[in-house]
Amino acid sequence: MIGNLESYKMFYYVAKTGSVTQAAGELSISQPAVSQTIKQLEKQLGVRLFSRASRGVVLTQEGKLLFSYVEKGYEQIELGVEKVRQMMNLELGEIRIGASDMTLRFYLLPYLERFHEKYPDIKVIVSNGPTPETLKFLEEGRIDFGVVSSPFAEMPGVESIPVRKIEDIFVAGRRFLPYKNRMLDLKDLEKLPLIFLEKDTSTRSRMDAFLSGRGVEVWPEFELATSDMIVQFALRSLGVGCVVRDFARQEIESGKLFELRFNTIIPKRELCVVRRARGPRPLAAAKLMEIMEL
Repeated sequence: MIGNLESYKMFYYVAKTGSVTQAAGELSISQPAVSQTIKQLEKQLGVRLFSRASRGVVLTQEGKLLFSYVEKGYEQIELGVEKVRQMMNLELGEIRIGASDMTLRFYLLPYLERFHEKYPDIKVIVSNGPTPETLKFLEEGRIDFGVVSSPFAEMPGVESIPVRKIEDIFVAGRRFLPYKNRMLDLKDLEKLPLIFLEKDTSTRSRMDAFLSGRGVEVWPEFELATSDMIVQFALRSLGVGCVVRDFARQEIESGKLFELRFNTIIPKRELCVVRRARGPRPLAAAKLMEIMEL
């Protein structure tokens, strides 16, 4: 049984300084209190730990053995305290974030840039994945917060904060020029080769539900992992791509792609920050969310 850890702290300082007087000074306590504690520790262990020397005290063989272990433990504690201090001063630590390509690129990235400029020693770990995966990581405590796109099911104990509107559109290249500047019906999509995201994304789920709710059933020719690839396929006129407008903005403005127009408005969605509603947040994550004005 170890007993009172304060006794080992005093033992450490006496052994390190070689003097009861200096140890008392380091610990800001009286010399008799240190001497009495060392005597009690020796009695508890049943060995002499120090011998008197011409100047102070020296460790006995038993004392040297004990000190070799106490020294490692105490210095590890000191190191741990210093690491905590660094973490509190944002000189050390990490942030774990869940985000998709879209939420990272069109919302989170500028804030990460500002945070890194201010706190360059903080490690940022981004788990890249679709909304369902990000929500799962948040539930499991594997991320501090996530940035996701609606729609998604509400989760108990999770706070959702809308931060930006996004808009789903259909884009096409030169092969589909006859459809440019025409007002189309959503049913027309059933006759076109379509390029969609894979089914495990909120973007795909939302568009499937929207179209199905209006009696439109589509069977995409291509199902791709990223919106960037949808744009590339659309540029090659392999089909009509369904993407969030931000991904195709440059190609639309340059005239390489055009946006299809419909007589039914596709409602806008939202990017949302999701985080646990209760409990303490790591300081670094809290500072980043301050920059994000959340």
